[in-house]
Amino acid sequence: MPATLIDGKTLAATLRASLKSSVAALAARGVQPGLAAVLVGADPASQVYVRNKIRACEETGVRSALRQFPESISESRLLDCIAELNSDRAVHGIVVQLPLPKAISADRALAAISPAKDVDGFHAANLGALVQGRPGFVPGTPSGVMRLIEHAAVPLAGRHAVVVGRSTIVGKPMALLLLQKDATVTICHSKTADLAAVTRQADVLVAAVGKAGMITGGMVKPGACVIDVGINRLADGKLAGDVDFAGVREVAGSITPVPGGVGPMTVAMLIANTVRAAELTIG
Repeated sequence: MPATLIDGKTLAATLRASLKSSVAALAARGVQPGLAAVLVGADPASQVYVRNKIRACEETGVRSALRQFPESISESRLLDCIAELNSDRAVHGIVVQLPLPKAISADRALAAISPAKDVDGFHAANLGALVQGRPGFVPGTPSGVMRLIEHAAVPLAGRHAVVVGRSTIVGKPMALLLLQKDATVTICHSKTADLAAVTRQADVLVAAVGKAGMITGGMVKPGACVIDVGINRLADGKLAGDVDFAGVREVAGSITPVPGGVGPMTVAMLIANTVRAAELTIG
């Protein structure tokens, strides 16, 4: 029997609808949440991601602003822009779209964002809060994955969760969130010996490596929940995840599609963080 599909598109729409009431409550107190996106260069994928974020803002009543710069912008000018947004009281959330040109340090750019406006959750202060289990902004993709797992009613306490990928944006915070729900967590990466032997032990398998079709049916435990974070564009222009969807769906108990799985939830959680940032400014 094919795995149950975990529909991120529908869940994200439900979340955005619920955020509208929070935005209305803020409006009654004279506050409109505002999100500013900073885009450097003309990378087509980055432009699509920013458009999706702006569209989600429009759907929920969040004010959006786009600061767009050519790839030739200097790092100092970019940091000046971030400083201006930090001091703008109408802006509650700031996102710097990655990747940035090689001449600009992504670490310095992200560190320049005020932690109180870091709705992407990439600032060291917010990542540190996550490690310590304190309140802070959590990166949208891992927090969206947790919502998907909860929505699918997949138990985590005492279960073995395997995360394939160790990035600061997805893999590491993903592992921490799973630990907070009492899962036993293994993180795999490019140096992991016999990856398939590890992934076959997973009750919950999260793939976040950026390699199309890397996780095959033979690497999955029967009945496992498989979350595909990867978004890869193939030679024919189609999108594919890190999971061989057709093969894995015949083995897994539940699975997210690409597109329509984790991606919509990432954007929805970004908007949720922005609304929360606005709420925190008025207590």
